Amino acid sequence: MPPLFVFLAVILVWELATSGTGRRVIPPPSAIMLAGLDNFEVLGRSTQATFFEAIGGLFIGSLAGLLVAFASARWLIARDVLLPIGIAASAIPIIAVAPILNNWFGVLNPLSKMMMAALLVFFPVMINVTRGLVDVQPASLELMRSYAASERVVLQKVRVPNMLPFFFTALKVGTTLAFIGALVGEYFGGTSQVLGRIVLQSMSSGRFDLAWAGILIGSVAAIAAYLVVSLIERVAIPWHHALRSDG
Repeated sequence: MPPLFVFLAVILVWELATSGTGRRVIPPPSAIMLAGLDNFEVLGRSTQATFFEAIGGLFIGSLAGLLVAFASARWLIARDVLLPIGIAASAIPIIAVAPILNNWFGVLNPLSKMMMAALLVFFPVMINVTRGLVDVQPASLELMRSYAASERVVLQKVRVPNMLPFFFTALKVGTTLAFIGALVGEYFGGTSQVLGRIVLQSMSSGRFDLAWAGILIGSVAAIAAYLVVSLIERVAIPWHHALRSDG
């Protein structure tokens, strides 16, 4: 109940502070809601396209991060080569990468936006999964060696279960980053039926209410994806939540 009361209080203060005549950069919530309802069909199609790009980028970035992390955890030479490359890739400004990806894959191709989202998702997944595979309790490894367990069995029984909480933490961070990457990629070109273009065009024409409607819809979509990942985490590793609750 306290978060709900705080949310309602913020909406009320926002409405009172921005009410009145004239065009405002931050319009009242009522104006944003009316703009969203008036443009429901366009925003709906745009949300579907942006959601598809973000989820595609989340899948590509997570898969690439997993592959690099498993290789880095298995072979020391791979860790020495791949980790610096991954860190360097994450340090590149996303605004500088967007035009390059648009030229590579095509401005109208959703894959260019997916790759933008994948770049943001890749680094946290790679780092967290690598840590989860490597930072295993020595006692667990000694116990498996005393059973003469092979590396495959150690990976399956010890390293992967230890990695899963790290992976889902990175995946939850990646859901929001994927939507940010998709929206930023849309700013640099694409079809008009995506949220990023609607926000950019609405801002340019002074339709701040419609722009904020697109921003809020994108935020809601990212939160929904985050909640889905959290639900999958609870189903996949219920023992982790039980230990955390006991702690």
